[in-house]
Amino acid sequence: MAERIPRQTPAQQPEPKPKKKAPSFVKRLLLFLLVAAVAVGAVAAVAFRDRLNIDSIRRWFEYRSLLRNDSGQAESFVYDGNIDDAFAALDGDLLVCSGNAISLYSGSGTRYISQSASMEHPVVDSNGTLAVAYDAGGSSLFVLGQRSLIWSADDLETILSARLNKNGQLTVVTQPSGYRSAVTVYSAAYEPVMTVNLSSTLATDAALSDDGKTLSILTVGQENGTFATTAEFYSMTYSAGEFTPDLTCSLGGAVSLDLKHSADLLWCLEEQGLSVIDHAGNVNSASWASRYLRQYTLDGDDFAAVLVSRHKSGSQSELLMVGKGAQTRSLAMNEQVLSISAAGRYVAVLTADRLDIYTSDFELYSTLEGTQGARKVLMLSNGSAILLSADTAGFYVP
Repeated sequence: MAERIPRQTPAQQPEPKPKKKAPSFVKRLLLFLLVAAVAVGAVAAVAFRDRLNIDSIRRWFEYRSLLRNDSGQAESFVYDGNIDDAFAALDGDLLVCSGNAISLYSGSGTRYISQSASMEHPVVDSNGTLAVAYDAGGSSLFVLGQRSLIWSADDLETILSARLNKNGQLTVVTQPSGYRSAVTVYSAAYEPVMTVNLSSTLATDAALSDDGKTLSILTVGQENGTFATTAEFYSMTYSAGEFTPDLTCSLGGAVSLDLKHSADLLWCLEEQGLSVIDHAGNVNSASWASRYLRQYTLDGDDFAAVLVSRHKSGSQSELLMVGKGAQTRSLAMNEQVLSISAAGRYVAVLTADRLDIYTSDFELYSTLEGTQGARKVLMLSNGSAILLSADTAGFYVP
């Protein structure tokens, strides 16, 4: 008997797969808005790449409680001292070194340090987070940081210079009895670890490299019967005894005005030029011999900023940016420049009624109008600046 095959009912028939539905209007709108937001963000990132960066985030955190007007200026406060004192930006605060006191102020004018001091010629050097203040030609020296006095000495013999590297190691040049000069390197705990005594030449300046491996000393003496400056390089061996340089480099008869020692380069600024020397003795030089040097700073990262002009006075001048290989860029200044300052990748230029902040490639980063009364500017590595008048100071946060 033949087997009967049951007939499938409509309920038993396999259902056809549903057709894919087109995206709804809401989904299409959301997708469009997402794409538009990404495009706008990309355009903004390109257009404002110099302003929307890690520095703007740093400024927000560091000065979020500082009351400022719409232009970014905080209310000015009175500082203890005058415009001829030594100033430095120290970890976002203002350090003032006068003949009788060392003071540290926050952006709102709160004074965190009020240290008595007796200094006939106060000088200050800062690595950004630490500062050393000393009496040039005197015996007193102070190291400050974390809004407090960290270390001091009052028995040094005739201090010629004192500098901090990025690690907080201190280099001090003195004129002790028995030698023409001596250079002492201190650890970050301010214990002496190496002293180079010089009997035949005079050390005018010295700096330890930022990596702490190489000491550079500038000396002056006679070379072939004429005055000459020499850069000497010493490997840091942290041992006692007589030290001899591993390398010397003649800089001619020019007198050094300022010095900076990065991890691998020594920057030596003179009246008519800048020498950049590596640890193998190779020298790259920039010259402005036909112009007058008006102002300068070596405090920028991997560049020097120099203001020169063809005349000793007048409003016409030129701002030079000199890089590691002595490559030089220039920007014409057509009004009187009162002060320049550099830190990080920024350069501040103060004129009679305006503050301009540039990046190291001469891109205009920020402008503040209406700075009448300000006579000096201090640049901070986060892109902020401090404006100083005869007796007041105020912070500008772009």
